[in-house]
Amino acid sequence: MFWIEKLVDKDDEEKKRKDDLVKDYGAVLRESAILTSFSGFLFGFLLNISISSSASFILVDKIILLISLLSITTSVSLFIMPIIYHHLEYPYIDFEKFKQRSHRFTLFGLIPAMITLFLGLQLAMSFLVGNVVVSFLVGTIPFVLIYAFYRLRKFKTQN
Repeated sequence: MFWIEKLVDKDDEEKKRKDDLVKDYGAVLRESAILTSFSGFLFGFLLNISISSSASFILVDKIILLISLLSITTSVSLFIMPIIYHHLEYPYIDFEKFKQRSHRFTLFGLIPAMITLFLGLQLAMSFLVGNVVVSFLVGTIPFVLIYAFYRLRKFKTQN
């Protein structure tokens, strides 16, 4: 009877491990889907601006819009890579490798997404303020605040 209980325990552990693995897969893929959706909306917004009203832009604004479109396209491509990787490599031999690569794709996708947010904010500010340099300075304020709050969080956890 002892060996039957041992087999049942082993089966239960295997089921629990598979359930945890499915949850981890789902978390990684949902995160990627949310970021892809956000970036897709931002891309559509920028594309709409570039098509409908870019004729009235000055050269600097057109260049900023072009860089924004290119960076958000890169971001969308990187955010969708975990999903593509999932479909190409499933079933996985090494789930940790999948998580690391997905994390890397997401992290590298955040950089162009932040660049796009900054340039989009700068573009909007340049129309409100009327000065490109001032709009760049004002556009840095949210990012400086995010960095400061992030550093304060790390500082508080260390003390």
